[in-house]
Amino acid sequence: MSTEPQPQPQSLSPDQFPMTQPQMMSRFVTDTGKILPRKYTGLCARHQRAVTRTLKQARNNLLAQ
Repeated sequence: MSTEPQPQPQSLSPDQFPMTQPQMMSRFVTDTGKILPRKYTGLCARHQRAVTRTLKQARNNLLAQ
């Protein structure tokens, strides 16, 4: 038996969210589809920029289909 603790699966950071899964991104947008600011999401600047970039890419891909 191994006495070392098993590594816990890491949750995805906001910049790693796939843009094909809108249910993961729903907590970063309002009901009308606007991106929430850092004040409400509680993210650092780098993660907020990544979330914004991912959301905008998802919107553009939806329009291109």
